Amino acid sequence: MGDNGRVTRPASARAVRLDQVCAAAVEVARTGITEVGPDDVGDHLQVVAEGDRTVTHYFECRLAGYRGWRWAVTVTRVARSRTVTICETVLLPGPDALLAPGWLPWQERLKPGDLGPGDLLPTPADDERLQPGYLQSDDPAVEDLAWELGLGRSRVMSREGRIETAQRWYDGDHGPSAPISTAAPTAARCGTCGFYLPLAGNLRQCFGVCGNFYAPDDGRVVSVDHGCGAHSETLVDAETAVEEMPTVYDDSAMEPMSVSRALGSVEAGEPAEPYGHS
Repeated sequence: MGDNGRVTRPASARAVRLDQVCAAAVEVARTGITEVGPDDVGDHLQVVAEGDRTVTHYFECRLAGYRGWRWAVTVTRVARSRTVTICETVLLPGPDALLAPGWLPWQERLKPGDLGPGDLLPTPADDERLQPGYLQSDDPAVEDLAWELGLGRSRVMSREGRIETAQRWYDGDHGPSAPISTAAPTAARCGTCGFYLPLAGNLRQCFGVCGNFYAPDDGRVVSVDHGCGAHSETLVDAETAVEEMPTVYDDSAMEPMSVSRALGSVEAGEPAEPYGHS
C-alpha cells in the first residue's frame, strides 16, 4: 500500500504485453517442430505472452493417440531486433487431452493380494505402524517382549498400527456387517462359539480366529460379533415327528371267491362236532 492509501501492484504482477513481432512469427515457430513430420502438425491454435519479447505458439497435434494434445513452441527476440529465434519445443496436453492416470507411489498402488510368491515388500524404517520392541506400550503382549531385546523381534506393532488393523478387520468381510453375518441367527455370534480362538493382547477383546473346518471363515480373523450358520451351538433335532397316515381301503375292484360250506361253519348252519371225535 502506497503513501496515498492506494494498493500498488508489485512489478512482477503487471500484465505482460504481447510482443507483436514474436506473435507474427507463426511459420518460424512451426519450423521448430522437428520431432515429427509436417502432417503431424495441425492448425495454429493460439499465442500466449510469456514475458517481454517472449511468446508461445500452440499448434494442433495430429499424432495418433494424442487427441487433444498441442505443440507448444516458445520464441523470443532481443531488444530492437526483428529476428525471432526458437527457445524450446514441447508437446503438452490440452483441456480435452486423453491423459494417463495420475502417478501414485507404489505404497499407495499396492492392494491386498498383489504380493505373490517370490515378491519382496520392503518396510520403511519410519513406518508408523511399527515401533521398537523395547518401548513401553499399552499392550501387555508388547511389554512382555521387552526381555527379548537383542534376541527376539526388533520391532512390534505400534498403537496406531493396531488401531488401523482392527478397524480394517472390523469393517471387512469378517466383521459384523458382512452379508453372511447379517444373515445368520442373532444368537450365532463368534464370541459364543466353541470354535472361536481369541487373539492375544488387547485385540483379544474384539477378535479371534475361526477354527471350524466347515465354516466359510475357517482360519481367518473374525470379530467377536461376527456370525455364521456354522455356530457350535446350532443344534438340529435328529428325531423328526412321523405323521400318522389314515387307513385307506380301495374297493373299486372286487374279486369274487368261492367259500366252502364246511360242517360247523356259519354258512352251513350245522353245529360243529366235538374236538377229538372219531
